[in-house]
This record gives sequence, structure tokens and C-alpha cells, in this order.
Amino acid sequence: VQLQASGGGLVQPGGSLRLSCAASGSSFSINVMGWYRQAPGKQRELLALISSVGSTTYPDSVKGRFTISRDNAKNTVYLQMNTLKPEDTAVYYCYARILTTHYWGQGTLVTVSS
Repeated sequence: VQLQASGGGLVQPGGSLRLSCAASGSSFSINVMGWYRQAPGKQRELLALISSVGSTTYPDSVKGRFTISRDNAKNTVYLQMNTLKPEDTAVYYCYARILTTHYWGQGTLVTVSS
């Protein structure tokens, strides 16, 4: 499975951004897709997960601001991010899992700054 993330960039505080991640390869076998991020000097953290049937999981830190969605026909997962803050600045990684095998995209940089 290959994951190609896009949509990162520079956004002002309070703004919104939508990330996309297209899966190719054995994408029909994907059980879970999601998003993580890693800020400089910090550990990678979970942002959102979505199952093949649409069940979602969010940590409290982003609940209400970030929304994950999935288009199974396009093998694509999205992350809508609202009310962005400077502390949301990080490299955002797309993630997929097939049974016990984990896959990662290349990362897309999101910078929140005025």
C-alpha cells in the first residue's frame, strides 16, 4: 500500500485546512486509515482514525476541531482542520493498517502562523 498525502501549507491562526491522503496498491484491504502528526522535538501523536465502516476515533486534544472522513470509492481519507493554532504546526502523516501491518505516507507540512 502506498499513501500519498497532500494539502499542507501555511495558514493563519484561526484558519482551516483540509488534508487528503490517497491510497494505492492493496488499498481494498485497508481496515483503518488515519492521521498522525509530529512537531519538532516531540513524539508523533494520533489525530484521528477511521475504520472501513466509518467509525471514528479522536483524542480529546483535537475533538471538535478536526474531522476525519473517508471516501472508500476513491481510497482517500481526509482531515478537515478548523480553528488552527500555532501549536498545530507539524508534519502530518497519513496512516493505514491492514490487519497487523502499518503503513505511513511521506508527511505533509502544516504551518500555522501569521
